[in-house]
Amino acid sequence: MKYGFPGMSNIRSQRDFVLSYDQRNRVPYWVFEHLTPESIKYSEGVDRSKCDFFEDKSIHEFFRSTNKDYSGSGFDRGHMAAAGNHKACQQFVDETFVLSNIAPQVGVGFNRNSWNRLEKHVRKMLRVYPNVYICTGPLYLPRREADGKTYVKYQVIGANSVAVPTHFFKIVVADDGKGRLDMESYVMPNQPIDDSTPLHSFQVPPEAIEKASGFLFYNAIPRSKVSSINGRKSTWV
Repeated sequence: MKYGFPGMSNIRSQRDFVLSYDQRNRVPYWVFEHLTPESIKYSEGVDRSKCDFFEDKSIHEFFRSTNKDYSGSGFDRGHMAAAGNHKACQQFVDETFVLSNIAPQVGVGFNRNSWNRLEKHVRKMLRVYPNVYICTGPLYLPRREADGKTYVKYQVIGANSVAVPTHFFKIVVADDGKGRLDMESYVMPNQPIDDSTPLHSFQVPPEAIEKASGFLFYNAIPRSKVSSINGRKSTWV
């Protein structure tokens, strides 16, 4: 959390990531990760197949999601802190399966495809940058309906009414270790996406995510220190 907390509501700190939990919607508000080339290296013996999704017992049972909520829903249990980012230690990857790090995602065409492509892209940034900071979370975006009015509509699943986000965001700050910070920010709809769709088509200004989510991200970074956003010279204010 070197560059600041977006908020302090229901913070849960795992060994390799930090999250803020939305008790009303039973999904995270946001999840933060700090990756380095060393931290994402695979350690012998680490086996994702040994991992099981589990309830976060630190959350009151009234506000907790369960595996039963997802069963038969048609949605994947989608990681916010990606399991593939934490394979240096079995305990680290195990902890990404806590349900407070999970939100309902469309499986084929999204979680298993385009969202996975984005996660791999972020890991590839470590070939250039020694430190990559990631904030990931859900969004519930408005849409204009046939009556001309704008509504925020989203499905809920299970007995605990776990919210199904309409979109997901990911904001990345890459630190070159020499004072240069580059940012990339994405919003992807929670729906099947053609694999031929380039990731850059989902890039948005970071302030659009801040306005939609209600959080200010990386607010400990002076805006003047961000060299580029989505590959262009920063004009972030």
